[in-house]
Amino acid sequence: MNGKLTKSLDNLALAIGFFFFFGIMVSAELRDGIGAVMDFGLGWLPGILPFHVVLLILAAITGLYASLIQKYTMDWDFMREQQQNMRRVQREMKEAQLSGDKTRQQQLQNEQMKMVSEQGKMMQMQFKPMLYIGIVSIPLFMWAYFYIGQHTPSMVFPFWGEQKITDAILGPVVLWFYWYFVCSIPVSQIIRKALDIGRMS
Repeated sequence: MNGKLTKSLDNLALAIGFFFFFGIMVSAELRDGIGAVMDFGLGWLPGILPFHVVLLILAAITGLYASLIQKYTMDWDFMREQQQNMRRVQREMKEAQLSGDKTRQQQLQNEQMKMVSEQGKMMQMQFKPMLYIGIVSIPLFMWAYFYIGQHTPSMVFPFWGEQKITDAILGPVVLWFYWYFVCSIPVSQIIRKALDIGRMS
């Protein structure tokens, strides 16, 4: 019974993640709707904190959540083993080519073909956590998008001075988007280091 319930909840979570992940790509109404709903719970934050600090908090939340999801849903031992095998085959193939050992080259090519199927398993393993992560990260991100569209706050950047965070920094990349990811990268790295997540070598 518990196994069936767990599987049902897992399928529900994946369906919600899939809906969020692909829905926001095609529907502006969905993006605005998610942002408006989230504003009921988060709209008070910019009233007590500068908006760039709010973005830092959101980046920390998504970084922690994403790291925990990856830690407990991905088989890091399998991925580490596959990476090591790939390096070994590449090294041995180079040695076989230098020595002109055609038989060994053929054996290694056959081994590489078997590893291709394992690559598909690795890709599936990496895609599933993305759907889980989207359940939290997409609503938070859509709220930031919604709030900025309503208020257009500004930030003081080193060397740039005060700028509207909706201004473009490079092509379609706007300042708030840039700031969000500048915050999320070091936070995520610290969390992953602390939890020993994703070390492949």
